[in-house]
Amino acid sequence: MPTHEPTGDPYTDLPWEGSIDLGVGHALITMVEPHPGHEHEYNRWFEGNHYFDGAMYMPWMYSGRRWVATHELQQLRYPADSPVASPVTAGAYITTYWITPGRAEDHKRWAFATNDRLVSVGNVNRDRTHVFTSFHDHAGTVYASDDVPLDRFTLIDPSPGLVVEIVDAPTVEGRDALERWLLDEHLPARVTPDGPVASAMVFQVTPPSPRHKPEIFASLQKVANEGRRLTILWFLRADPRECWDRFTGEVEALAAGGLGVASFVAPFIPCRMGTHRYEDEIRPPGVIPRTTPERLVPLRPGEPGASSSA
Repeated sequence: MPTHEPTGDPYTDLPWEGSIDLGVGHALITMVEPHPGHEHEYNRWFEGNHYFDGAMYMPWMYSGRRWVATHELQQLRYPADSPVASPVTAGAYITTYWITPGRAEDHKRWAFATNDRLVSVGNVNRDRTHVFTSFHDHAGTVYASDDVPLDRFTLIDPSPGLVVEIVDAPTVEGRDALERWLLDEHLPARVTPDGPVASAMVFQVTPPSPRHKPEIFASLQKVANEGRRLTILWFLRADPRECWDRFTGEVEALAAGGLGVASFVAPFIPCRMGTHRYEDEIRPPGVIPRTTPERLVPLRPGEPGASSSA
């Protein structure tokens, strides 16, 4: 059994503590709506700064991918009276991050401290609304075939499309039965070798941490829906517009299963990180003229052209 003599240096000692298991143990999934008129500054701040210093720099978060829903894709979402997004089109961007097994709490400790530091120096953008943001625990993955790469690779080589489905059990006690039905019956019947889905991952939406500020804690409690909520990520082999007819019946399918309801079904495509691609496509045509700023470098709050919010 390997042993380690503590040195007092946390960078040397901490790697010897806790889990070193491989795979997707947990996830941070965050769907955000930039405020109208602030799309460019928000995107440059998020992609040039926050994606890195607010997420990927942190321990145990090893993979990430940002996705976008253009105005056209937003129109495909349902149900219209979704309890997740109001209106159902809210949340033009979603970012998915993988965290190694058994390391969610370690990651959160670092993340909370980092966020406090970033806020203290004004490196935060307030011109956006979190529509659905939560840490998740991985419950299982269904693959179309043995040839599909393991789920740990899903964000490295992005699928051409992602469908995010959020489902709710009628009670906290009923979530386990809904989860088993999804993994054992519903998804295997849908994720097939000849179908448009390469793999589908099921996550448990976790409750908020007591370290959150009271107003944020209350918001995240609503996101977790009192422990009744699950998130399904469907990784596609094609643009979702090419196969959307395969996803239009999720409300009816969940109802027929009798164990839960489909509260939100939404398609996304991968962002072209570090570019202006899709910035002028998330609003109805003609609402926002195409933006062609002179530079693609990150915009931090306080810089010319950046948000003045602190």
